[in-house]
Amino acid sequence: MSVIEKKLKDRSDSKCELCGNPHDLLVYNLPPENKESLETSILTCKTCVCQIENPDTTDANHWHCLSDSMWNEHLPVQIVSWRMLTRLKKTDLLEMMYLDEEALEWAKATGEGDDDEGKIIHKDSNGNILFDGDSVVLIKDLDVKGANFTAKRGAAVHNIKLVWDNAEQIEGRVEGQHIVILTQYVKKTK
Repeated sequence: MSVIEKKLKDRSDSKCELCGNPHDLLVYNLPPENKESLETSILTCKTCVCQIENPDTTDANHWHCLSDSMWNEHLPVQIVSWRMLTRLKKTDLLEMMYLDEEALEWAKATGEGDDDEGKIIHKDSNGNILFDGDSVVLIKDLDVKGANFTAKRGAAVHNIKLVWDNAEQIEGRVEGQHIVILTQYVKKTK
């Protein structure tokens, strides 16, 4: 157990900071952050994480807990609550919630709250939504132009960065080289 996980368990009384579930807990780093810390992470259950990361699986009934978690004293919990309330279009609760400008900017960093029409969403070859800091695996050998090597199928790419103006591209390091990769050739890892 990491030091951050222990501190998060102490902070949350070993329960999901969103829904209160005491089972299947893990540390969730809020995108676009990628380092575990008390300021950028929450302790949450697998059910919440699965629905946060895969909007198509969102069960609105599960998220009744947001009316409590939105008042949590810890900013990362407030940020995730805002993002989920926005996704669920719970404007009545959103109107009651207050985030200062910096916190609101962080909450919107994943594109949650943008109009769906203009929103750029990066998805891997299986349709899973990608975020900054995710890890992916190449599903095909890729010739890297200008670097004179082939990125091999199965190669892991950690701590990816999304190309914010192109939903079909991500950036990452393969064999020590910083490259741009098409999302159709990657699979997200957990």
